[in-house]
Amino acid sequence: MNTQTLHITLADEPQTLALGSKLAQSLSAATVIFLHGSLGAGKTTLSRGIVQGLGHKGNVKSPTYTLVEPYQVAAWQVYHFDLYRLSDPEELEYMGIRDYFTPDSLCLVEWPERGLGMLPAPDMDIRLQYDGVQRMALIEASTPVGVALLEKLTT
Repeated sequence: MNTQTLHITLADEPQTLALGSKLAQSLSAATVIFLHGSLGAGKTTLSRGIVQGLGHKGNVKSPTYTLVEPYQVAAWQVYHFDLYRLSDPEELEYMGIRDYFTPDSLCLVEWPERGLGMLPAPDMDIRLQYDGVQRMALIEASTPVGVALLEKLTT
């Protein structure tokens, strides 16, 4: 399957949250999204937009110390991972990583490169980077689920 890409300029935090909300409203199947970017690039903000876009009313915090924060929203189990502090990908095996990737789950994974070899292939990769005071989002879809999600974003 060919990878499809989309570039989006995000002027500020509200636009990042809005992109997350639009992603949430476009979900139709279990999805794995890898979030890439340096510290402060907006990965957790985008995740917050997705989780709140699915109907979660409480806080959405970075799971930097817990590695994963679960959210039950409507028909979805949402798992927000932050692997920044992971010292060895094998640690994911001990926490039962495979149990999180289910037919009713949305898995958002920050710093996925730290879990290399233990994570399933993503449906979508989102790279956030600084562009002056704005952010650029490069969204790549590489599975049928990811491509369908990307197509909904562009309509």
